Amino acid sequence: MAVKKYKPVTPSRRFYSVISSNDITVKEPHKPLAQGKKRISGRNNYGRMTIRRRGGGAKKLYRKIDFKRDKRDIEARVETIEYDPNRSARIALLTYMDGEKRYILAPDGLKVGDRVVAGDKVKAMLGNAMPIGNMPLGTVIHNLELYPGRGAQMARSAGTFVQLVGKEGKHCIVRLPSGEMRRINIQCYATVGQVGNQDHFNISLGKAGRSRYLGRRPKVRGVAMNPVDHPHGGGEGKSSGGRHPVTPWGVPTKGYKTRQKNKHSDKYILNRRKK
Repeated sequence: MAVKKYKPVTPSRRFYSVISSNDITVKEPHKPLAQGKKRISGRNNYGRMTIRRRGGGAKKLYRKIDFKRDKRDIEARVETIEYDPNRSARIALLTYMDGEKRYILAPDGLKVGDRVVAGDKVKAMLGNAMPIGNMPLGTVIHNLELYPGRGAQMARSAGTFVQLVGKEGKHCIVRLPSGEMRRINIQCYATVGQVGNQDHFNISLGKAGRSRYLGRRPKVRGVAMNPVDHPHGGGEGKSSGGRHPVTPWGVPTKGYKTRQKNKHSDKYILNRRKK
């Protein structure tokens, strides 16, 4: 895949780029595995806005992804590689030997016609899923579980991967995309390979309208507001705010640690992503 750029025939085309879709084999999703997706627009279950600047955007069908890979020791054939509007990665439609179809995240290099399988005693080959305790050291993996049987929670976005760097007792040591080193239970499942669509982060949206397609609304700077609306607002002429950056409610926004401490899981972190 490569980034495709356009000639600047209009001002918005000058910086517009897209990912080549040569790897996508079909345009429509497998209907039994697609369902309607309700728009949340940044609201919680009480209808109150908890995330600002969300709303609108193109309609999407949600594709049901198999993050657990719990259909074990049954070989599957890759039928299609598809686009998914709900994530940055490509997805692959698998057809198992018993006829069942499921979607998985498509690792880099997976092609139509390839065979994959999930199980405790399968080979560490591209697209296969197995416990990380059964993988050789140095294996590049994605779709990694944090707790056995819960389903994959790490390394799911385009181009990401986790590397298995060590084993000690009932835990394996992995290096996360952030650089963090962490212990993971040897029974946790993961899929071999790196998530595909690596050029996703090299694209330029090029125009404001393309952000609106994604449901991202405009952002107004605090210094452009009045004092009643934002702590940075007001002042004679153009002001820089006059204080350290904060949210409209006075919470610091730069250098302020927001990651919650979790004694249950923090003990598994060997080296943090930030020293």
